[in-house]
Amino acid sequence: MAIAAPAALAGSAGGVAATPAPSAAAPKTAAPKRQLHLAPVTARSQSLSYRGPVFERTATGDLVPYQPLLSTTAPATPTGGSPVAVTSGGSSTAGATALAKPQLLVPGSLARYVSGLAAAPMSAPVAVQQAIWAANQIVGLRYVYGGGHASFVAAGYDCSGTVSFALHGGGLLSTPMDSSEMMAWGSHGLGRWITVFSNPGHAYVDIAGLRLDTSAADDPSNQQGPRWRPLRAANGGYTVRHPLGF
Repeated sequence: MAIAAPAALAGSAGGVAATPAPSAAAPKTAAPKRQLHLAPVTARSQSLSYRGPVFERTATGDLVPYQPLLSTTAPATPTGGSPVAVTSGGSSTAGATALAKPQLLVPGSLARYVSGLAAAPMSAPVAVQQAIWAANQIVGLRYVYGGGHASFVAAGYDCSGTVSFALHGGGLLSTPMDSSEMMAWGSHGLGRWITVFSNPGHAYVDIAGLRLDTSAADDPSNQQGPRWRPLRAANGGYTVRHPLGF
């Protein structure tokens, strides 16, 4: 009776060892691409209402729930603002003539409108948060043609002076610029967090989903001067620029 040789001995017996069939390779799945954050620059709604949580950063860096103070004191100006000096990076200088407004924060990636101020998104880079907090310091001041160009400290600001003040507060600009100069500033196109819209006659900036503008266009409040406003439905007629990396 013939007995089959074990596979291990097949070679010595003149045969070929059996090899297992190759297994099908598992398909390689491409790693998901990380999408870059792009803050919105247009909106259909003009509503700025927000009902979510709001926090305040204290002088020691702690976050505490924001509790607005009810003040009966008359504002420093008819629109509620007063001149304040802010150094690059967002901190107030010793020569400031107004108490610093609170540094507000909200969860997520969008800035929110809270009692006339902008609350910075927690997920935004520090420079973006500082730009928002700096801009809050001049919100409510009156419109002054040329204001904010001879110096960042002024009793009122025009459109490009307002944009310059915010960018300077975030450490993104060293000297004020007019709207024509802003047309060639920074990088071309929309920014991830900050987008400047400018032409020879006007400029405004969208930061993390809120518009900082002296014009009341597309704003139901119809109030002039530096203020946070709803995003516009369209931004046609402007050169679009942004700070590199933001």
